[in-house]
Amino acid sequence: MRRHSCFGFLFCVIFLPGILGFPQANTSIDCDSLLPNYEVEPQTSTPPYLIAVSFDNFEPGNEIQVTLEALKDVGFKGFNLQAREVEGDVPVGTFKITDPNTKGLDCHNVTNSAVSHANSDVKQKVTTTWIAPRDVRHLQFIATVVQDLEKFWVGIQSKTLTPTHSEAVNGTGKSKRRVCFEYIC
Repeated sequence: MRRHSCFGFLFCVIFLPGILGFPQANTSIDCDSLLPNYEVEPQTSTPPYLIAVSFDNFEPGNEIQVTLEALKDVGFKGFNLQAREVEGDVPVGTFKITDPNTKGLDCHNVTNSAVSHANSDVKQKVTTTWIAPRDVRHLQFIATVVQDLEKFWVGIQSKTLTPTHSEAVNGTGKSKRRVCFEYIC
């Protein structure tokens, strides 16, 4: 009898969370559409989540802290977060994985071009670091957030970040900046 009890306990511990809760290993969110891989329609209400960024402007190589956070006590179990140019549909830049609840994803064969959940634990907030690439225009961070198997929101956006343009340089490599002497210009 004791052997059957142990088997029943192990079965419940191993298989029941995946059956009753958020799928453990097979839940993924598509890099392009940002839709989860199961047949439920996204929510159309205002999402109870926000994306906060540490800077409004960036230059190539800058590291920007990005935080995905629940606004209320709702929490979330899964997510996919990317940086995309405004009106763009491909992730840009790369993420440094700094939060144990996150993992990097390879979208369009670019390592860590997106960041996602590493487990199905309920999270209130995750933070990561994004590294700005070269030749990027205005961008936003965009996310899909999965509250549970029945509720998820697609297309949550951060504020728009603007590239900082360095001083214009002419063909000789010298600055085009005008020089003013004693207020005469």
